[in-house]
Amino acid sequence: MDQAIVQDVVSEVMRRLGGRFGGDGASRGGVRAGETAPAEEPKRREALAHPHTVDYPAGQYGIFDKVEDAVAAATESQKKLAKLSLQDRDSIVKLIKAMAKENAREWGKMELDETKIGRLDHKIEKLQILELVPGVEFLRTDAYSGSNGVCLEEFAPFGVIGIITPVTHSVPTLSANAINMIASGNALVANPHPSGTRCAAHAVREYNKAIVQRYGIEHLITCILPPTLETAEALFQHRGVPLLVVTGGPQVARAALAAKKRAIVAGPGNPPVVVDETACLDNAAASIVKGAAYDNNLLCIGEKEVFCVESVFGTLMSKMGQNGAFVLTSEQIERLTKAAFKPGTDGKLHVNKDFVGRDASVLGGAAGVRVPPTVSLLVGETKFDHVFVQEEQMMPFVPFVRVKTVEEAMDRAIEAEHGYRHTALIHSRNVNTISKFGRRANVTLLVANGPSMAGLGLGGQGYLSYSIATPTGEGITTPLTFTRVRRVMMSGAMRMV
Repeated sequence: MDQAIVQDVVSEVMRRLGGRFGGDGASRGGVRAGETAPAEEPKRREALAHPHTVDYPAGQYGIFDKVEDAVAAATESQKKLAKLSLQDRDSIVKLIKAMAKENAREWGKMELDETKIGRLDHKIEKLQILELVPGVEFLRTDAYSGSNGVCLEEFAPFGVIGIITPVTHSVPTLSANAINMIASGNALVANPHPSGTRCAAHAVREYNKAIVQRYGIEHLITCILPPTLETAEALFQHRGVPLLVVTGGPQVARAALAAKKRAIVAGPGNPPVVVDETACLDNAAASIVKGAAYDNNLLCIGEKEVFCVESVFGTLMSKMGQNGAFVLTSEQIERLTKAAFKPGTDGKLHVNKDFVGRDASVLGGAAGVRVPPTVSLLVGETKFDHVFVQEEQMMPFVPFVRVKTVEEAMDRAIEAEHGYRHTALIHSRNVNTISKFGRRANVTLLVANGPSMAGLGLGGQGYLSYSIATPTGEGITTPLTFTRVRRVMMSGAMRMV
């Protein structure tokens, strides 16, 4: 892999990494499967109270400080998994879902304490709803029979999958990937985002402890600590890792695509919203607030900018205020912009990470206004070329752009989406308009007349995933995403007619 690309991906890792996260060799071994060493119990309690300060011993319950060791352990664990029945895989998947739900409050707080972004109630909910992630029920065998015999097409695992998880949904993404990948017969090696490493590691340990107690497989989910330039490059290049699954921004997406192996990439998005003159404005306003405010707009599918036709623009803005949003003036928006974006060495404005995923009150303070604590979203009118429109900013502020016609709204929305083909939303009672926008936008996820999360089964039909593979085209990931199709031909056999 090109060193410059890898450096782009992990330079932030190296900058943020304050100390080594792992244990010494003296603390390894000596504990039977499913047991907790006496000396480890205080560390476990410390992990719950202060997840950013605790170390875990390498080599136990999926925690490794070397990629080579993690891949070797995951490989052996995958072999054991392959010997289990499909029903056993289903049990493991259900165990992960149950643990995530049972520990949602504790783990959600741990993640918020470490990452400092998002909202606690939504961190908790993102773990509780993991039961909506599909499992072994997606693995259906296709059969064809005829005078020449029987042909079966089934789904085989890749083996060991290397994953990169984002800071925005560290434990939920890792857990959802584990559900999909274990259901399809794989083990996984995780290289978590540095700012969400400790909460991910804690979840990995707890999952593995429960799995080893029941099935004797200790390292089905592994985690590299600490993440470094060397571990990122080693994971991308390791011959024992035939598949990479990356959830993150443009830099890590490019790095994965540059690796000489198959990569499934859940890349960036900048989801636009179109509102036309036929829309139910009460529903549109409520939906935009619900979707864009979710976890302080950290969702990649979340509403990032709105294009509304002029004839209903004023009414929609009034409805936004009635549904809990706070409308900023143009002067307040400019003050917020100066704080939320900083010029880089390239002369362009870049997102100030200190504002990513922060509460609306924090953004309001930067705008020079005190907003009520009940407010979860800020909105305001901007021009199309405003940086808040053009950049995926992941903050609870949504710019509204006034347009003359729905045709202009669609044109502007598609341009602002930047060809990511991720997510787009529309509020309209005109089925022809919805259909036309869907064809033109050509995104992976199109949501009509609802909040963004409805597209992932939350208030809408369908199933949940935290990895939406847009650059590589797999779409909303399922267990089938992480399988190889295998054909079995029984020539001249099993003929019943």
